[in-house]
Amino acid sequence: MRKTMLWVLAILLGVLSSAPGSASVHESARELSTKAQRQCDLGRRVQERSIRLAHFQRSQALAEQAIALDDQLANAHFALFCSLGEQMRIDGESLSSLLAFRRMMRELDRTLELNPDHLNALSSKGTLLVRLPVLLGGDAARGEQMLRLVIQRDPKAVNARLTLAKIYAIRGNRHEAIALATKALKIAQAEHLADLVLVVHATLGELRSTHTQLAKAQR
Repeated sequence: MRKTMLWVLAILLGVLSSAPGSASVHESARELSTKAQRQCDLGRRVQERSIRLAHFQRSQALAEQAIALDDQLANAHFALFCSLGEQMRIDGESLSSLLAFRRMMRELDRTLELNPDHLNALSSKGTLLVRLPVLLGGDAARGEQMLRLVIQRDPKAVNARLTLAKIYAIRGNRHEAIALATKALKIAQAEHLADLVLVVHATLGELRSTHTQLAKAQR
């Protein structure tokens, strides 16, 4: 009987040591979260659709495992947001699935709920608020405010600068738009963000071309 009780206690100790809240689980969840984000980032840098999708699906699986271990880990929720969002737009940025979109937004909001200062989440939220129609929760003024905050806090923010550049271009502030996009390009190049370099370079080319055309028309 004593041996049986000792055996049961040993099992319980093993279970408790891996329960949420213990150091070992937090470390495991963090590792999974880091791997999940890395997979999402890798997928963004690949051109071939099948390989991109494989990275994003792997990212989702890892992030879901991390959240199952520790639901309080903001980075895990952001990694899941990243993987879900990239899978949605892999064939274009159309909102093909409202349910998938809502789940993606829940993960982003959960990230900010757990960590209001999560700069990548703030940048993503601000960008979405600017781009989305009001019916889907868009709020351009609030989004722009969030993007400005990201730039103030993160000197290496690329997406926030690029989104603001597009906003300024629409308003006709093309000098400021080009300055922001130029800065974003320099950061992307310095950080070796090949996927963002292509996007920013294309946007900057469009801004400069439009600016030149307008300047000629005004002569």
